[in-house]
Amino acid sequence: MDYEKKQKKEISAQSALSKVMFICSRQEKCCFDIRKKLHDWNLSYDDQDEIIQTLIEEKFLNEERYTNFYVRDKFRFNKWGKIKISHHLKQKQIPENLIDNALDQINEKDYKESLGDILSHKIKSIKEDDPYQLRAKLYRFAQGRGFESHIALNFIDKLISELE
Repeated sequence: MDYEKKQKKEISAQSALSKVMFICSRQEKCCFDIRKKLHDWNLSYDDQDEIIQTLIEEKFLNEERYTNFYVRDKFRFNKWGKIKISHHLKQKQIPENLIDNALDQINEKDYKESLGDILSHKIKSIKEDDPYQLRAKLYRFAQGRGFESHIALNFIDKLISELE
């Protein structure tokens, strides 16, 4: 079977600027996302830089605003921990200081409550009699969600002691 490679679109710089302005007006984006899209449209690096600079000047792109929204949404809706959120933002080349500032805005009480809720829900679905195996499964689950080890272990110990 022959698989055709998906043809990349080629558009003018002005047309690309209009399209990404529309995209940015509808949803928060970061420079990395926009650069990727511009690259997919086969725009030169000079055009990409110029478009991104225009978007920043016109306030369509703002890395700090994007980071704050991203952190809030991933914590609130996806129930991700700080480690996972931070990792995903680093992949998008967001500066470390912006990530740290946004993560600091998560309420510590809400953060621990969220972890407690997801672990309490998860423990009901795990069919395991051995407390060590149960502990390991809950720990891996919390790690997969991006929660810090020490916080996760405290909650897991508390949950397992309630079961005994």
